[in-house]
Amino acid sequence: MAATDCMESSNLITCPTCDHSMSQNRGNKRIICPKCGNFYDRDSAVDELRQIRRVNREKQSPNEIKDRDEDKDKSGGTLSSIANFFQNLGPNRKTKPAGPQSRSNSQASSNLSEPSTKTPNTELPPINHSQTPSGKRTPSYNVNGPHSPRPAEKDKPTATKGDNTRVNTWAQQADSSISQITASANNNKLVYPVRTKTAEQLKEDVLLAKESKNWKVVQDFYATTFESFLEINAIFKPQEIQKVVLKSVINSLLKDKRPHTKDDLRAYLVLLQNPQFENFTTYVIFAHLLRQIAALTDQDHHFLVHWMKGLKKQVFQRIIKRLHNFISVRLFPPKPQDLPPMAKCTWWIPSATKVLALLNAANNLTSPTIVQYSEFYNPTLDHLDLMAEYYTWQNPSSCAGFSFCQYPFILSINAKRNILQRDSEQQMIIMARRSLVAKVQRRQMPDVGMLFLNLTVRRSHLVSDSLNEIARKQHDLKKKLKVTFAGEPGLDMGGLTKEWFLLLIRQIFHSDYGMFTYDKRAGVHWFSSAHCESYQEFNLVGVLMGLAVYNSIILDIHFPACCFKKLLSPAVVPYNNPQAMVGMTTMNINDLKTVQPDVANGLQNLLDYDGDVEDDFGLSFQVSVTEFGVMKTVDLKPNGSNIPVTNENRKEYMQLYVDWILNKSIYHQFQAFYHGFHSVCASNALIMLRPQEVEMLVCGNPILDMNELRKVTTYDGYSPQDQVIKNFWDVVLSLPNELQKRLLLFTTGSDRIPVGGMSEMTFKISRVGGTDLLPMSHTCFNMLVLPAYKNKKTMRVKLIHAVQNAEGFGLE
Repeated sequence: MAATDCMESSNLITCPTCDHSMSQNRGNKRIICPKCGNFYDRDSAVDELRQIRRVNREKQSPNEIKDRDEDKDKSGGTLSSIANFFQNLGPNRKTKPAGPQSRSNSQASSNLSEPSTKTPNTELPPINHSQTPSGKRTPSYNVNGPHSPRPAEKDKPTATKGDNTRVNTWAQQADSSISQITASANNNKLVYPVRTKTAEQLKEDVLLAKESKNWKVVQDFYATTFESFLEINAIFKPQEIQKVVLKSVINSLLKDKRPHTKDDLRAYLVLLQNPQFENFTTYVIFAHLLRQIAALTDQDHHFLVHWMKGLKKQVFQRIIKRLHNFISVRLFPPKPQDLPPMAKCTWWIPSATKVLALLNAANNLTSPTIVQYSEFYNPTLDHLDLMAEYYTWQNPSSCAGFSFCQYPFILSINAKRNILQRDSEQQMIIMARRSLVAKVQRRQMPDVGMLFLNLTVRRSHLVSDSLNEIARKQHDLKKKLKVTFAGEPGLDMGGLTKEWFLLLIRQIFHSDYGMFTYDKRAGVHWFSSAHCESYQEFNLVGVLMGLAVYNSIILDIHFPACCFKKLLSPAVVPYNNPQAMVGMTTMNINDLKTVQPDVANGLQNLLDYDGDVEDDFGLSFQVSVTEFGVMKTVDLKPNGSNIPVTNENRKEYMQLYVDWILNKSIYHQFQAFYHGFHSVCASNALIMLRPQEVEMLVCGNPILDMNELRKVTTYDGYSPQDQVIKNFWDVVLSLPNELQKRLLLFTTGSDRIPVGGMSEMTFKISRVGGTDLLPMSHTCFNMLVLPAYKNKKTMRVKLIHAVQNAEGFGLE
């Protein structure tokens, strides 16, 4: 019986947007959907009535609609009842005129749509009387405070003829406000003084005063501003118009319509720039604004993105910061009671993220970009359960729906690295469990070593042994790496692994080895186009890069940015199709400038040439290369040797030339390299990474801060208070950025730091005797061996000499 009564007293309602259903007590007003923020419909009868009213409204004249809306506002209605939720944003609106105060409020509201020739004064509540030291009560209308007499009329500052015209305006405003205050005080009411001077005008007054040596304008301003509590409030208290603006925004957002023209869409862009939305007390309104923007059609989003591209950098940055703060405060509110419960507004964060995606799209469509891509990172998200976000993204059928991984631009490089590593760890655990089960099923004793990727290599045959070990243990590449040098005792606690990386990379990338070419002007390595019988060594380099990412090892590899763009083309290896094209991506002449700048400049000169290209250059659609000392020509297109390069087809020649150098000539080499990298880092998490972020994961962050390195440094034989150590850091901090990088390369084997910053590094300074020695380093342990030099001058000379003349990676 009780259940029947409950069913009769409630009604099941369904959101028309997201189909989320919940029960609602009969007779209650419609409520907001906790999933998407839309309003629930009650039943079909209500929908029919609303449709009839909408049709009748369209038939009515504008004047009739206006009159009806005014009557509805007076009598109350759905929109009015919803707007009452926001009454805490300002004083309540009265339905009947009640003296000057009601007229003032209505005038303030009308100012948003109609210009006013007279600025209204908004009344303040009466100020409590204070008591003088003599015990007498001072009237509240004494604008100079309880202890200051009213200045005589003759003592008022007057403007001279040479003063700016704004002086007279300000003085008139002050006199007018004082007169109004005095007059209203006789009626036992206080009028809020109106001050129109802006910060820019005050700056101009200060500049003029500096030039003219006449500070009377500024003195008058400060004398008037601070002569009473009322004047102070007039300057520093938020204006009443701010509350009116917020209420007007509420009304515009609650209207039951969608924008129909491009001009209607501009209003959303204007509202996004409202600085009032930086205060969390306005987040309820801000959330509804973001929901409406996110719910616009794709065509409307295209218009918004186009307009966003034209925003100034400062405005663009402020909107990004505002959205990030909104997301962060919603996720981790300082006071949970200040915001609605999370269960009732789960649509807040998805809406804000979608609007942020529009800004990101606008940023990517500009060249150069308006802001750095890293400004879209939200470090607050690093504290979420990132793997839960990742698994939600990987399982579209889950009920959760939204995941930050759908919008990877908002995730920091640290968050993406953690997801990539933990996803690889999960795969490693699965593989280790299978190996353990297989051992048990064969009645064999499990070995702890089976949980690691154990490599045993000889120093004299480093490359060949590494190739053989990796080829033999392809199924263990996702396990934790442990390296042992044959014939050498020792337990790998990280130092041997790092040394193996350093020695192997140095040998493979040596110019005599022939696998890579080095361009001194560009400062990068590139794949040799020379044909070879086996590409296993290129596969090994890819495996090394994958293992470095997985084991958090920074490699001193200098590949151009286009290499990492190719590495993500595609980001996921085509399933069950080893012959699929990989590493092929569209390149332009700017990409070639990062690999072979001299060749790129030659092609650019060809494009800019004003004469006859065919007669003056005599080129054809061919390219000449040297392989093992032999000149070789290759056609860029079929029958290219017989097709001359002319003014009309020179752009096509440039595009084919760039594509041949960066794609076709090295396809087999890069294919082996690509599959080697993805054999270790085979994860859908790679889809979330930018090419620049992959480079940071492999090579580290190029931005150095030696003060941060100083914080994580430990000492052996020294203490931070020793004068030698103080001299050392004084010298290091005074070095130019290039020498600081050389010092980092000398001591750690790389001139970059981990993506997580210096806090993820270990750096040690050890003491050694003999002040005539140069500093030494053990790169596999990030250790600097430093003699106790007597003064800064000797310290500086010895240190610079050591880092500038260190051979190779500075291994000791």
